[in-house]
Amino acid sequence: MDVHNASALAGAPERLAPQRTLLLVDDEQNILAALRRLLRRDAYHILTAGSGQEGLDLLASHAVDVIVSDQRMPGMLGADFLRKAKLLYPQTMRIMLSGYTELQAVTDAVNEGAIFKFLTKPWDDQQLRDHIAEAFRLKGIDDDNARLNQQLREANLALAAANAAMQALLHQQQHQISRSEVSLDIARELLQLLPLPVLCLDEDGMIAFVNAAAAGLFERGAALLGSDAALALPQLFEPHAAAQRQVIIGGKAYAVARHAMGAHSRSRGSLVTLCHTGAPA
Repeated sequence: MDVHNASALAGAPERLAPQRTLLLVDDEQNILAALRRLLRRDAYHILTAGSGQEGLDLLASHAVDVIVSDQRMPGMLGADFLRKAKLLYPQTMRIMLSGYTELQAVTDAVNEGAIFKFLTKPWDDQQLRDHIAEAFRLKGIDDDNARLNQQLREANLALAAANAAMQALLHQQQHQISRSEVSLDIARELLQLLPLPVLCLDEDGMIAFVNAAAAGLFERGAALLGSDAALALPQLFEPHAAAQRQVIIGGKAYAVARHAMGAHSRSRGSLVTLCHTGAPA
């Protein structure tokens, strides 16, 4: 078994990562030597084997792009070798070069896709070089397509993962919104059930909520919603008035307390409560 780098110059080290690898399989050493001399100019990384089994051994340990094999070899015919090469290494391009025209064996191998080209000995140098170059060109296209398909699969997987993460986040946000809405409904109901009047103002001083007790206390009732508190209820929201003070409404005294919201939550605005203190002093 012989390994030869046809692209290396005399005395220069062999390339560690050859880009184009060619495997020549023939039981006649003079044929292998002639092929090496012919193809050296094309800068291929050339591997040689003297039998089909040796060829399979080389395929197991090297990344081969193109195979050129003889047909009539001891132990294993070229068609059988190329058939096994196709089964084990389908990405290779396979060429048969033989002086024997065993039509049926060659026809079967071609029909099975085991052979890309069939050439006879003696060969035409330029024709052989052209066919091998074409095989490498097609192999390069196949490799590019495989690489692009892999990149597409990876991009699709990444996109699917991103979509799944986005869906999970959206579900979490929707769940949080639902919980917030339930909490808000509970808070509204609790405020409605309180016997003392309660009003809620947003951060701009607009009346955002009036409970039943407050609606019954003021003539406008629910119509206060959306009104400017300072204009709608000036007796409660005089400029620069203290946060806690006493007012007279309907002849009754009420202690008014205004509580700023947001100390323990993300809420804004203020909560105003009115507590009846009895007859005015």
